[in-house]
Amino acid sequence: MSRHHHHRHNPFSPDHESEAENEQRDITMAEETKEQETIKDTAREAAGNSQESPDGTRTEESTKAQAAQTAAESAAAPEGSQGSGKSAEKNASPEEQIAQLKAALKAAQAEVLDVRMRAQAETENFKKRLQREHEDHLKYAAEKVLKDLIPTLDNLELAITYGSDNEACQDMLKGITMTHKLFIDALGRHGLLPVGKEGEPFDPARHEAVGFDSRADLKPDTVARVLQSGYQLEGRLLRPAKVMVNRV
Repeated sequence: MSRHHHHRHNPFSPDHESEAENEQRDITMAEETKEQETIKDTAREAAGNSQESPDGTRTEESTKAQAAQTAAESAAAPEGSQGSGKSAEKNASPEEQIAQLKAALKAAQAEVLDVRMRAQAETENFKKRLQREHEDHLKYAAEKVLKDLIPTLDNLELAITYGSDNEACQDMLKGITMTHKLFIDALGRHGLLPVGKEGEPFDPARHEAVGFDSRADLKPDTVARVLQSGYQLEGRLLRPAKVMVNRV
């Protein structure tokens, strides 16, 4: 006795689902097509029934019919036509794409070169600034010590000035004068130089005017007398000289 195998159709199989989707899509497309045809027919009918008014202008029905026809044509137009411009841009030829890439690469290289040049310039400036600061530190490292020695020089100069009028102090005055000279020479080797001499032009940047004096052997506006020597270190003024200015 032979057995007959009956194959039942599974409504949930992938083939059945695909057929159902296709049927639903066909129905939807048919409805859309029918709706578009209805809109077109309505627009044509309205356009045919429209008439012009006696004064030569279109009636309101004619305007509505034209708008309906335009809407129908727009609805019937394929959606892909709107993106034709963008697709044209994306579908550039390989040569155009290569040219665009080369231009972008050239611009990027120029930007990288500019950044590198700026970085190199900043590095060089930083090195120069460090070198200058180091040189200034070495040049003026002894400034504080030399400033502390200036009052000693002032005392030696006062001793020479007031001892020169006393005959009893002439022998001691020679020793003080020699000591002052050796002291000035030693400090001069470290960059400390005196400021202010009789007969030189008065300079407010280097001289401090204490008063006026009158000497016929000197020109006007010159240093007539130095009351207290000034000092400078490597061109930097540590203390201005106190002087009397000549007025004839």
